[in-house]
Amino acid sequence: MSRASSLALAALAALGACAPAGGDSGNGAVYQAWAAHRSRVEVTATGSVARVLGTRSGPSGRHEGFLVHLRGAAGHGLTVRVEANVDITGLIPLSAGNDVEVRGEYIYDELGGLIHFTHHDPRGTHSGGYVRVGSLVYS
Repeated sequence: MSRASSLALAALAALGACAPAGGDSGNGAVYQAWAAHRSRVEVTATGSVARVLGTRSGPSGRHEGFLVHLRGAAGHGLTVRVEANVDITGLIPLSAGNDVEVRGEYIYDELGGLIHFTHHDPRGTHSGGYVRVGSLVYS
C-alpha cells in the first residue's frame, strides 16, 4: 500500500471516530429539508418517540404512525411524523420514550414533516428504509 493510500485511510478512520455517538448528524438533513420546504429527500433521523398514533388502513396498506422528537442540536427540537407500512414490516412495538432510528423519505409539511418508506420496497423502485428500536430493525 502506498504512503498516500495509508494517509487517506488514516484520515477516513479519524473522521469516523469524530462522528456523534448518538448518531444525530442525520437530523440536520431533516431540519434543513423542513426549513427549505423540500420533499422527497432520503434521510436518517434519530430521536425519541413522543407519541404513538396507532394503526390505520390506507390505499398502500396498514400504517403505524408515531411522532419522533429529533435528538441533538442538529434537529433544532423538530418533531416529525413517521408512517411505517406494517403490512411489510410487521407491527413495531413502540412506546413513548423509546429511542428510535428511522431511515426513509422525508416529505415536508408545516408541522415538522413526514418520514415514510421506512421499509424495503418489494417492487424495487425506491431506496429501502427501516425503523430501528434498540437492537431490532424493522424493514
